Amino acid sequence: MVKTTLEQWQVLQAIVEAGGFAQAAEKLHRSQSAVSYAVARLQEQLSVALLRQEGRRMRLTAEGEVLLREAEELLRHADRLERRAGSLARGWEPELTVALDSLLPAEVVLAACGDFADHCHGTRLQLHEVVMSGADDALYQGKAALAVASRVPQGFLGDWLLDAEFIACAAPGHRLHASNGELDGERLKGEVQVVLRDSGIRQPRDEGWLGAHQRWTVSQPETGIAMVEAGLAFGWLARHRIRRQLADGSLKPLPLKSGAVRRASLYLVQAEPSSAGPACLYLADALRGAAAEWRSGCAQ
Repeated sequence: MVKTTLEQWQVLQAIVEAGGFAQAAEKLHRSQSAVSYAVARLQEQLSVALLRQEGRRMRLTAEGEVLLREAEELLRHADRLERRAGSLARGWEPELTVALDSLLPAEVVLAACGDFADHCHGTRLQLHEVVMSGADDALYQGKAALAVASRVPQGFLGDWLLDAEFIACAAPGHRLHASNGELDGERLKGEVQVVLRDSGIRQPRDEGWLGAHQRWTVSQPETGIAMVEAGLAFGWLARHRIRRQLADGSLKPLPLKSGAVRRASLYLVQAEPSSAGPACLYLADALRGAAAEWRSGCAQ
């Protein structure tokens, strides 16, 4: 059996932080004799001197510094364990699985997750990045309690989060930019178009203009952007993902007669709104708030 207790290490920690036995006793709402006894007993059990007097303050010995450093990690783990138990006792889900469409801006994801982390200490978060109908599959198969989807699947209700804008573009050195005047669909057909693969398998779908005779299909948006930037293809790319490239000129919008810009919406969908747990509801609100902040920033 373990000889020492977390309580003893907490008392030692309080003495070091407060500077003495009397101050620690006041901080812990205990008698000074109880504090002195706890540390004396701890040193006796370990056969190591942990504290030394330095003027009016009690400071750790070299051995005490090493041991308390490790004990503090145990105290942090114990605190997390108790907070998680409290969350579970209040009905917070032990784990929350969320499907997020890859179109969702990273700023929205990070802001919502940061808010969630500050409030939902006892819930593990499983984030699955999906493309197009991948969110539909996660909801239909019961694999996600919450999803951000490019459309609201049949049989579900959803709230609009934001609109994303796609721009037809290519690298400035691409031969499409060498053409005089505006481009039409016939001119695009002879070039390689990069498109994003649907991660869903139930009813996969294609979106966007697919008139090119040769298409390169990728699974990650970043891969498609890199291909277009390298001059290997053209494509419709999400504006919020290519702000830097548009600003520095490494990507250039195509002068299309029509269809140069298209928009897509993202929706927040709960699998079971009537029985959603507090962690699911909290993250849903966090995503709504983060999306509103993102929209406001884009409007400025």
